[in-house]
Amino acid sequence: MTWRARHFQYSTYHCNAPMEIRTYRETDLMDIVKLFHDTVHKINIRDYSSEQVNAWATGRVDMDAWNRSLLQHHTFIATDGCDVLGFGDIDHSGYLDRLYVHHACQRQGIATALCHKLESSVDTDKIIVHASITARPFFEKRGYKIIREQSVDRCGISLKNYVMELSRSCSESR
Repeated sequence: MTWRARHFQYSTYHCNAPMEIRTYRETDLMDIVKLFHDTVHKINIRDYSSEQVNAWATGRVDMDAWNRSLLQHHTFIATDGCDVLGFGDIDHSGYLDRLYVHHACQRQGIATALCHKLESSVDTDKIIVHASITARPFFEKRGYKIIREQSVDRCGISLKNYVMELSRSCSESR
């Protein structure tokens, strides 16, 4: 099953209800995919061209593959009880795969809360993330260091991001 962006209308989030962080449920998938697409197109457009965000978030997602990945990883959802405000996932090796917050809910501590939960969910000496230009300052403030800048290919389009690492002592791990 493939998700296509054109099938959805975008709602307005008010982000003023109490936030809860909980474990991913398969019923969250459609909201997560929509949030991912919307966030890339409305937030990351500040640092990437239209061509790049269109290649990154094409509007077509392999729902089965995403669901399998989200179920295999430690995946957490930030919600206000009604709407998904953000989500993130990390695998057992400490690779932080995805971290996205709804475009209308930026700079409210949602990414910080999710990232803390993700980092706390794995018992590793280091956490690795491939951070976008947009996300780089967020991760730097959390103590992540740039290992290298890289160029990744999405649909034949090159996007710059950063391989970043958070080194943790044994006492900082879960």
